[in-house]
Amino acid sequence: MRTLAAATALTVALSTPASAATTPSLPRPTGHRPVGVTTLSLKDTSRPDPWVPSVPYRELMVSVFYPATSANGPKKQYMTPLESERNLERQNIPGLPLDVLSTVRTNAVVDAKPAGRRHSLPLVVLSPGWTQPRATLTALAEDLASRGYAVAAIDHTYENRATTFPDGHVTGCAACEVDDLPGFWEKFAQVRSKDTSFVLDSLLSSKQGALIDRDRIGMTGHSAGGAITTQAMLADPRIRAGADIDGSIHVPLPASGLARPFLFLGSTDYYTPGAPGPYDDWETDWPQLTGWKRWLMVSGTVHASFTDLGVLAEQLGVDIGDSIDPYRALAVTRTYVSAFFDLHLRCRPHPLLTAPSPAYPEVTFIG
Repeated sequence: MRTLAAATALTVALSTPASAATTPSLPRPTGHRPVGVTTLSLKDTSRPDPWVPSVPYRELMVSVFYPATSANGPKKQYMTPLESERNLERQNIPGLPLDVLSTVRTNAVVDAKPAGRRHSLPLVVLSPGWTQPRATLTALAEDLASRGYAVAAIDHTYENRATTFPDGHVTGCAACEVDDLPGFWEKFAQVRSKDTSFVLDSLLSSKQGALIDRDRIGMTGHSAGGAITTQAMLADPRIRAGADIDGSIHVPLPASGLARPFLFLGSTDYYTPGAPGPYDDWETDWPQLTGWKRWLMVSGTVHASFTDLGVLAEQLGVDIGDSIDPYRALAVTRTYVSAFFDLHLRCRPHPLLTAPSPAYPEVTFIG
C-alpha cells in the first residue's frame, strides 16, 4: 500500500457513499500569523522534459506559502474543476461530484503582502506523492507558513493526473505509462532531485527569495515525495534537514550514507520490525543515516491520513479505513514535522523529539 507505485492516496478503501452537499474545507493553521501564497510558473531550459522528450524544457508549477501581514483577501483555489475531475475519476466513488475538490476552502490569501525581514524565513520544500498534486499538502504548507516558514510546494509535471499552467494548458501523467519499466524509480529520484534544485535556484533568485534565509532550508514530502528526500539531499547540500512522511524507498542510500538530520514518520499499524512490509526499506536506510535521526510511527493511521485527503474524506463521508480521528492525524503530522524543522532550522529544541509524550499517546518511537 505504501510502495511508490501504489501511492495514490485515494485508492484505499473508498467505499462509503459521499455527501454531495458538503463544502469541504481545510483546518485552520495553528500558528500565529496569517498565511499568504503566490504561484510560480518556472521553466528550466537547460534540459528537455525527462518524461516527454519532445518538450525541449522542464516546466514546473510551484506554490509558495509564507507568513503574511493580513488574513484578508481572496483565498487560494485548492484545485481547478478539471484537476479535481482527473484526480477523482479513477476512484469511482458513489455520489461524489468529480469537481468537488475544486470547492475546498483553503486559508492562504492569494498574493498577500509578506511579513518578515529580508532573508529571515527558513524554507521548507514539499514534494507530493506519486500521481498526486501539490494541493494535497496544502494543510501542512499553510501550517508551517503560519509558524513563520516559507514553503515551496512543487508539482512535478507529467507525474500527476493534471497540472494547469498560466496559459491554460494542462499536462497529464505521462510517467504513469512507464512506471513498470526497469530503472523507473532510479530515474524518478533523479528527476525529482533535479526539479528540487532547480526550484531552489529559481526561488532564491526571485523577489520571493529576498525573504528566505538560504542557510536554513529543509525538505519533506508524502509517499514518493518523502521517499526521494534523501536523494534530493545527497544531490543538493543546501538542504540541511529532511523528513520522509510515509514513503517507501525504492532507491536506497549509498554506503557513504547521509549525515544530515532526518525524520521518518509513518503508521504503526503496518509495521512489524524485521518482517517484510511497507517499512522494511526504512530499516535498510536507517543505519546509513549517520546524523541526528528519529523514526516515529502513528497508530490508527493509513496512507492518506498524513495529507489533506484524510480530513477531506471525513467531511465528504468517505471511508479511507483509518481508526484515528483524521483531524487528530493531521494535527500530529503538523506538530511533529514543525518540531523537527524548528529544531534543525531554528535551533529550537522540542521535548516531543526526545521521548514519547503523554500528550501524543498514538506516537511510538522506533528509533
